[in-house]
Amino acid sequence: MTITTNLKQLYETDDNLWLEETIELLKQKQFSQLDLENLIEELISLGKRDFAKAKSLLRQIIIHILLLQDWQVEYERNHRHWIGEIKNFRYDLNNHITTNLMNKLQDDLENIYQSAVDFVQIKTDLTIFPEKSSYTLAQLVDDNYLP
Repeated sequence: MTITTNLKQLYETDDNLWLEETIELLKQKQFSQLDLENLIEELISLGKRDFAKAKSLLRQIIIHILLLQDWQVEYERNHRHWIGEIKNFRYDLNNHITTNLMNKLQDDLENIYQSAVDFVQIKTDLTIFPEKSSYTLAQLVDDNYLP
């Protein structure tokens, strides 16, 4: 049985040990020994997880900006909380973001915005939001931007 076959079996029983073994093989440049099928699957999954996390953080930023900007009934009681949440989500996003993720967020900005609007409409019963985002991605990730 080859190392690659062993790695494939290991992936099914102990993915953490599989990862450690894969990293060691990469460090030693033993590329022919790699379990490429599962390595590719894991890399694809990693990319999807990173994008989902970035989308979620951006969505939360938009939600809290919309609340801050438009929910006057709750403004006095909650505006500091919303500003704090915006700062917190921006911090997390800006520490996580890559150029590639930024490009993907730009491409998906309208969908993310619409998802945020849908949530805020349910939460507030407001229906005053523009159909398209009036925010740029640069504004949304800018630590100093507030509407």
